[in-house]
Amino acid sequence: MTNGTNPRAGKNTTSAPEGFSFDVRLWKVTKAQSKTRPYQLRWKVGGKVSSATFATIALAESRRSELWQAMRRGEAFRIADGHPESEVRAAEAAAQVREQLFWFQFCREYVALRWPTAAAKTRESIADGLASVTLAMVEQDRQMPAPEELRLAFRWAVVPKHADLEPPEKLRDSYVWIEKRSLPVASLADPKILRDVQYRLYFKLDGTPAAGETARRRRRALNTAVEYAIERGALKENPLSSINKGQNSSSDRVDPRVLVNKTQAAQLLAAVSYIGTWNRKKGRRLVAFYAVMYFAALRPSEAVGLKKDDCYLPDNGWGVLTLRDTHPVSGKKWTDSGTRHEKRGLKSRGAKEDRPVPIPPPLVRILRDHIAEFGTAKDGRLFTNERGGLVGSSTYWRVWRDAREYALAPELQASILGGRPYDLRHTCITTWLNAGVPVAEVARRVGNSPEVIHRVYEGCIYGQEEAMNKKIEKELDWPS
Repeated sequence: MTNGTNPRAGKNTTSAPEGFSFDVRLWKVTKAQSKTRPYQLRWKVGGKVSSATFATIALAESRRSELWQAMRRGEAFRIADGHPESEVRAAEAAAQVREQLFWFQFCREYVALRWPTAAAKTRESIADGLASVTLAMVEQDRQMPAPEELRLAFRWAVVPKHADLEPPEKLRDSYVWIEKRSLPVASLADPKILRDVQYRLYFKLDGTPAAGETARRRRRALNTAVEYAIERGALKENPLSSINKGQNSSSDRVDPRVLVNKTQAAQLLAAVSYIGTWNRKKGRRLVAFYAVMYFAALRPSEAVGLKKDDCYLPDNGWGVLTLRDTHPVSGKKWTDSGTRHEKRGLKSRGAKEDRPVPIPPPLVRILRDHIAEFGTAKDGRLFTNERGGLVGSSTYWRVWRDAREYALAPELQASILGGRPYDLRHTCITTWLNAGVPVAEVARRVGNSPEVIHRVYEGCIYGQEEAMNKKIEKELDWPS
């Protein structure tokens, strides 16, 4: 049953564009044979019937109203699909925008948009993720600069304050290549390019799988950028939804081989105290720094900013560290202050939330001795470099590397045992789990979710099977 016709049909002297017609008939909404989209709208353009189904009658009536208003305005409709001319032209204009917005231009715009509200680490993560994708979003040619050079040029170029500067000489060729040879953002919808993008997300430049967390971080960065590209009209839909998350990236589970035992930990901390000349005490002032990772599972960025006022250090028994902020390390170009450290709230917590961590008597003694020997910085920080500044990551990495040479046998030095300072945190968390501390409590103390603790440390828990079996047996109390 028709109840609407185009007012211009049969009256106008203006001919419709090719493939369009003013001869439009619009029917009322009817029921359709579908459980998920039970409402149907039908209309006829130039003798050809078009239809659409909807989940609710409100959506169907809304679409009918849109078509009716187009008819009232005297628009021609496209015969092939029944769309009004205004919608067709708008879609064509959006397609033209998609073709004209190129990847490099888009990335600089997107990073500048995110920059004011993002932390330095987040800025760097976004740039890293988009830099990886850029290797797939430029024209491929034998004359193309090396992938690492393209990544460096891209990371330099997307920093907003570099927008009006000439690139450094060593990055010039790579910068020009990205600027001149970027593909349209719409190319992400090309299945071939999308597969290359997926590879860049989940693999390193040498072809080996990226760490699981690295791959996830890159994909998150690309996904949020793609959502913005949709807002800009550069893409119709998110192409990432059509590809599976990579299965080839290496796991982020802790390898038990990195964990040190009690004897090795004591030897390593003792070795740290011998690093540096007798008067500079480079290593000695960092013994307690590594100790808070081993005994309290602090992240290095949390240890860097630990203050005396954050510490309850009684003469006897357990103490408490109350963590309030963190000082993650980024390149100077990513921070607002121009320094490598940026003061932030605790990870995965509100800006003013703290995290109390009980600490055992051995760590209480180590911290009391550290304060007695070295005092604190002007702002109360426990750990400083020799000039009173923040302890840099390069410093505590070098001292740790040298300490491993003093403390470990040659075959262990060549292994991954305690290869990074962060492995002390892994050791501490594993110690707590194997001592039977509930996962939820471990998660609270270390500032992670229980899900992360389960996933990351599942291969490091041992020695509890017999105890668990006895608990189950006791609960069953089955007659023999």
